[in-house]
Amino acid sequence: MVGRSLLIFGAGYCGRAIAEAAVAAGFEVTATSRGGARAEARWQVIDFDQAGPAIAKATHILATAPPGETGDPALAAHGAAIAAADRVRWIGYVSTTGVYGDRNGGWVDEATPPAPSGPRGLRRVAAEAGWGAMAGRCAVDLFRVAGIYGPGRSALDDVRAGRSRRVNKPGHVFGRIHRDDITGAVLAAMLQAADRLAERATEPARAGGVRALNLSDDGPASSADVLAEAARLLGVPPPPLVPYAAALAAMSPMARSFWAENRRVSSAATQAALGYRWRFPDYRSGLAAILAEEGSHGPA
Repeated sequence: MVGRSLLIFGAGYCGRAIAEAAVAAGFEVTATSRGGARAEARWQVIDFDQAGPAIAKATHILATAPPGETGDPALAAHGAAIAAADRVRWIGYVSTTGVYGDRNGGWVDEATPPAPSGPRGLRRVAAEAGWGAMAGRCAVDLFRVAGIYGPGRSALDDVRAGRSRRVNKPGHVFGRIHRDDITGAVLAAMLQAADRLAERATEPARAGGVRALNLSDDGPASSADVLAEAARLLGVPPPPLVPYAAALAAMSPMARSFWAENRRVSSAATQAALGYRWRFPDYRSGLAAILAEEGSHGPA
């Protein structure tokens, strides 16, 4: 059997959690960073610019870094090396549900064509196309991720810090996904490819193909409702409601683009394809789990 070797472009919030889960599943893991090389307890961090040997060794590659104005950073720096790497059987790209654009509150699913409504969404679609072009020689999974939250990055922290505002925009909802469910979904996809790798170890490459996978929980909700639930769990009054028109003037361009889009994202086909059900299917279960974990270990 060919050894499982995972290279992660980006050792950030989700990248680190995925690295730990992959090690536990039997992968040798290397992740890149702009901050230089260092050793973690069970995996290695290497300098982004020195990723060539890790690319040549990898059977699985996951890209988590967002594209900039000049495009996807991993493809720009290492695209030729990735295309030439003969051990790679699977590539995952962490994209965003923002590629679907504004749907006026309507539903989208994995078969919905992207229709980005701003420059960041357009850059994401371009990055998806760049990674998808690798599918002629290996499997490619595009993970379209909703709003990420988890320990240390949730509405609980916002309420505690007193920086939260419950913006009141009736009918505006969005999806979110717990960091641990991102980890579970990515690992499930990786293991599907690893199983095929073991079965076809004598073949030169696994059959290619691209999948769009939606990582969004089962309960789209308003930002105001999420903050109110966080306050309830903490036993404090919820932040006051602020009319959307009044809040708009103080918003950053990124925040304005978020509030300009309204959609509900279905992930039923993704969960079926991966054989994985969300551990935290809505914000209530996710926030409660974070608070319970903090009770055991203290706030993240």
